Order: sequence, then structure tokens, then C-alpha cells
Amino acid sequence: MLAVMEKVLSAGDFAAAVKAARAPHGPLVVALIPAHDEEDQIAQAIRSLHEQETSPGLIVVCADNCTDGTAREAAAAGALVYETVGNRHKKAGALNQALDLLLPELRHDDAVLVMDADSFLAPTFVAEARRHLKHGVGGVGGVFTGRDGGGFVGMLQRNEYARYARDVARLKGKVLVLTGTATLFSVKTLRHVVSARANGTLPGGIAQVYDTNVLTEDNELTLALLHLGYKVISPKGCRLTTEVMETWPDLYRQRLRWKRGAIENLRDYGFTRVTLSYWGRQLFTLLGILVTLAYLVSLGFSLATDQTIHLHPLWLAVTGIFVAERVVTVRSRGPLQMALAGVLFVEMTFDLFLQAVHGKAIWDAALGTERRW
Repeated sequence: MLAVMEKVLSAGDFAAAVKAARAPHGPLVVALIPAHDEEDQIAQAIRSLHEQETSPGLIVVCADNCTDGTAREAAAAGALVYETVGNRHKKAGALNQALDLLLPELRHDDAVLVMDADSFLAPTFVAEARRHLKHGVGGVGGVFTGRDGGGFVGMLQRNEYARYARDVARLKGKVLVLTGTATLFSVKTLRHVVSARANGTLPGGIAQVYDTNVLTEDNELTLALLHLGYKVISPKGCRLTTEVMETWPDLYRQRLRWKRGAIENLRDYGFTRVTLSYWGRQLFTLLGILVTLAYLVSLGFSLATDQTIHLHPLWLAVTGIFVAERVVTVRSRGPLQMALAGVLFVEMTFDLFLQAVHGKAIWDAALGTERRW
């Protein structure tokens, strides 16, 4: 037990840890894993780092207000553990505490990999991300797939993630958001973000990497990097798996936070050259919600007037295009998932759910209702 607990870092231990981890030549990659009560899966997340073709030189788990054995399991798996002190800002606050201590000890050409405790990286991830972290690239994110579990709602999320991976591949790694599941940043870039927040170039009001006042810190950091002139990418070699929400209520809370957070991030940045396309996507989504409402009203009117469904040819065409798109875009998941996607009720249920959540997010953001996470 003593050998394990010796791996718990105090604030003054970061300099020694970095010095011990640094190789004679080449930059150092440090992996940071924020974790709150993740004792069941933290060891596997760390194992996926040890199994990398190019492993990080240093792995630090930020154990944040844990009430279970997360710190113990992380240390036993070979990571160093930093236990947050008085953190009230969840993931963003935990990362800021560690980065405040870590960044002064690193060099400009070193890199920091921030990954979730429920993410398991493919063996090529770090090497591929490091290769793509060139001048002008603010961060290299992952392309994720969903792990097993969750029954029907889990299946729908895995299909959704497969579509996301397909879109990223078609765009040759171009993405709108650097995923919080796993992203590699250069130390020079992170220091640039800190200084830009300090001088007011970026929102946040504090000289730290993550804005702790937002719901979606990863989305906000992406906007920060884009406003500083960096590109963000997710190459196909940076694959990983992440957990799916296993119940509809859990999924609802997750997506409401994501969608409301994205809207509020855009509001904080206002209308700029960077945010213009993001605002356009929000408008497009709102129009989609209105079209769906018109579609459902049309169905309800048909049933109310003569108890039969008479769809206008326009709605039939829209339905056909929707079904075809759902089938084609899950081809990577195999014939069974393609067949299930062809059942209108299956995918329409999920689509209506997501649109309802997005509508609620717009409403909450507009009214400024209390935010809960």
C-alpha cells in the first residue's frame, strides 16, 4: 500500500515528476485524466495509454472529490495521482488545478493529452496525434465509437457515433469541436490560451486554460483556439471508444448540457468570423425542428379528420430521403444495423428526442433558467 500511495502528488511534486519522466531527447507527452468516482474503469483507461505505440512519458490522474477507490486504482495501474483541493468547478476546475502546476514545468514543444476516464484509446492514438500536432494546429482530437451496453438507447448512440466518424473521414479530419474524450494540445498553444484569457482577448476572465463558467468546456476551448487562429482536427488514426448513456434520462441530461452549453458559448463569443458558421448551424437546426413540427401536425391533422394518414408527396419525399440517409450512414456497423435503421420508427424516435432536447436547450438559454449538471 505504501508503494501505491507514494504515487500521489502534492503541489510541489510536479517539477520532480516531469524531470524524472523526461527523456534525454525529444518532447515530453503528459496525459491528464480528470476522474470523479471512476474506480471501475480508470485502470483500463490507463492501460490503453501504456499500450500505445508511443506511450506518454507521464500519466497523471486528477482525482476530483472522489468518494471511491479511484486514486488507489489509478496508482496501482501505474499513473501518478493528483487529488484536487477545494474544486467546485468539476472537470474544468480539476484540469485547471493540475495544469496550473504542470505547465510551468514543461517546454513549449511538449504536449498534453487530456482524456476522459471512460475513454480507451486505440494503440495508434498518441503517435498519430503527435504527428499531426504541427505548427498552426491547436489541438488533435479523437474519433470515437460507443462501447457496448445501454440496450436500445445505447444502440442508437453507437449509430450516431458511427455517423460522426463517417462525416469526419469524409471531411479529412476537419471537425467543429475538439472532443473531450481525448485531445492532444501543444504546451505552447495552452500557454497562448492562458495569456489570451488574462489580457481579455478571450472570454473567461481568469488566466487558466479552461473557462469554468461554461457548461461545455471542451466546446468553449475549441472556439478559443479558433479565435486565436489555430486549426482543429481529428485524424482517422486517432480512434477511441467511450461509454454511452445507458438510460433515456441520462442521455437527456447529457445532451441538454451539450446543446445548451454550445448555445451559451456562442453567445459569449458573439457574432465573429469564426462563429458565423456555428450560428448558421444553430439556425439550420431550429428550422429542422420547425419542419418536424409541421410534419407531425400534418400527420395529426390527417388522423383527426378522417382517421387515415394522407401524406403530401413532399412529406413522402422527405421521409424517403431520411430513411435512405439513416441506412447508408451506418454501413460501417454492418447489415443488421442498416436493416434496423431502415425502420422509420427506430431512427425517427431518436431524431425526435434530440430535436426536443435541442428545443429545450434553446428555451432554457433564452430564459436563463438555472443550469444544473
